[in-house]
Amino acid sequence: MSCALKIKDLTCKYESQTVLESLSLEVEHGEIVCLLGASGCGKTTLLKAIAGLLPLSAGNMSLNCQTIDDGENWLPPEQRNIGMIFQDYALFPHLTVKQNVAFGLKGASEVEKNHKVAEMLELVHLGEFADRYPHQLSGGQQQRVAIARSLAYKPDLLLLDEPFSNIDTQVRHELISQIRKIFKEQGVTAIFVTHSREEAFAFADKMAVMNNGVIEQYGTATDLYYQPASKFVADFLGGGSYLAARRVSESQFLTELGVVEATAQQEIELESACELLLRPQHVQISAADDSSIRVLEQQFMGDHCRYVIEASGSKLIASSAEPLLIGQTVSVTVENQGVLAF
Repeated sequence: MSCALKIKDLTCKYESQTVLESLSLEVEHGEIVCLLGASGCGKTTLLKAIAGLLPLSAGNMSLNCQTIDDGENWLPPEQRNIGMIFQDYALFPHLTVKQNVAFGLKGASEVEKNHKVAEMLELVHLGEFADRYPHQLSGGQQQRVAIARSLAYKPDLLLLDEPFSNIDTQVRHELISQIRKIFKEQGVTAIFVTHSREEAFAFADKMAVMNNGVIEQYGTATDLYYQPASKFVADFLGGGSYLAARRVSESQFLTELGVVEATAQQEIELESACELLLRPQHVQISAADDSSIRVLEQQFMGDHCRYVIEASGSKLIASSAEPLLIGQTVSVTVENQGVLAF
């Protein structure tokens, strides 16, 4: 793959407040990249800067090896060939589906427009809805119209701001799968913003976890989940609980629950105190009468139960293959695979 978008040392400020600081990012052709983070971390600001809607205070950006902003040379938004899909889809309510899709096809003949609109609607499986108006469509259908409109004029980069937030939960997963398939078949290069790790895992090839205007870590979902560079990334992508430990060998850590195998995420000297991140799947519990460890909380999640236990003064999130009651005593087994030391 070759680089489609390259951002180097980008800084954006609102008046005197720095919103993005010395941020760098590279997106390959045909990649779907997620900007993931909590509200206020700078995700949408970065999206607007890429689109040309916000000036840079420092740094530079290039799209397909052409500089689009370096502080001195600035390419206007309408000349960047970047498509943008907003949270509310921004469809024209007085235009039909086919008229909405055709809106951006300036300079094309009527025959060319009709052919391209039919092609795009077929791509998003909305051919039979061509003459309907946006208010006659579901949220998921409106989202697909917005995508068809954006893809119709073949943008070099597609930006999506919280694209699935207005979609009902029960159809969101299916829609994400459909749109990802379309993007991959069409070779679309896309960047989307979300605060939902589930959406990021399902839709993106790579994720940039953002915090206070910087990218904490950038990579594939598996890399970030299993090898987080910081506690912030680890907590944001999976969460769990922390258990006090002491490093006693290259891969072993002594805890109140015994010796646990773990991977050190930072330099931790032998005999030094540290913490182990135990995700719920790492802590397996089962009923045991001769134990001092008790179940404090139980949460039914549909396909499994989530438990909080108290073990030697530490509260841990755990899972179990059997139903357990609050107050019940349990034995604990800590899985060695995937435990992280910080």
